[in-house]
Amino acid sequence: MLGLTLEGGASRTVYSCGILDALLENGIMADKIFGVSAGSAFGVSYASKQRGRNYRLATEFMPTPEYMGVKHLIDPKNRSYYNLDYDYDTIPNKLLPFDYETFGQYKGEFYAVVTNVRTGRAEYLPVDEKDKTWQKLRASCALPMLFPEIEINGEKYLDGGISDPIPYRRAMEMGCDKNIVILTRPRSYRKQTDSMTKLCIKRYAKHPEFARAMATRAARYNKCVEDIMALSRAGKLFVFTPKTTFGVERIEGDRDKLKRLYEHGYKHAQWAMDRLKQFIIHNS
Repeated sequence: MLGLTLEGGASRTVYSCGILDALLENGIMADKIFGVSAGSAFGVSYASKQRGRNYRLATEFMPTPEYMGVKHLIDPKNRSYYNLDYDYDTIPNKLLPFDYETFGQYKGEFYAVVTNVRTGRAEYLPVDEKDKTWQKLRASCALPMLFPEIEINGEKYLDGGISDPIPYRRAMEMGCDKNIVILTRPRSYRKQTDSMTKLCIKRYAKHPEFARAMATRAARYNKCVEDIMALSRAGKLFVFTPKTTFGVERIEGDRDKLKRLYEHGYKHAQWAMDRLKQFIIHNS
């Protein structure tokens, strides 16, 4: 069974979009998909087999003030840097139609990774075609300080990257014996506890388990990357990492930078495609 793990990274995840389109071109469809944050938001277009949709989303919509900006963060009806109803309702349902029917016919399983604010633990929420406003994707993408907490079934959630940033182990636990992992940072990157993280820890002090997850996030992330690279060298995972992110920031509005990053992912996947196919066949 083929698993696909998609790291988040907000705008940097456009690198993954190029890889996903190359996978679609080559008829490679995972049996289980685990998307974290923007990895889940972009991953659904792969599961719906809409090649090129993410490219249009990244280059036509993301660079616009309607998509994101400070004015949306200070709007009391929105309280997010991203224009939530526009991004998760107007775009997929009117401007850049999402193929709910094909997504519903996907024979595998798609999971959006979220962090429970009360427990500080990861949860893996199954995503299907019934939710036309994408509440689970909103929760998976809900960066602390830039999103409100997203409530689902009485629980409040924030970004899945806080608790399980690269959930390849979850894929293995669920029976995936072949696994593709797409990272959004160069291989040498290691996370640090920056000033924003420290501010988040103080902001969520009333949720001690969540604050603890924030405080240990960098160390857990770095250990996870080290383990992934070791498994990759042993031939047990197929890992994609960008050589560069072309200066693309977490919140990026430069259309040319986003195009370059997408093209880097697409060309990287095409270059590695023969090896990837051999990996899939060899591990069957």
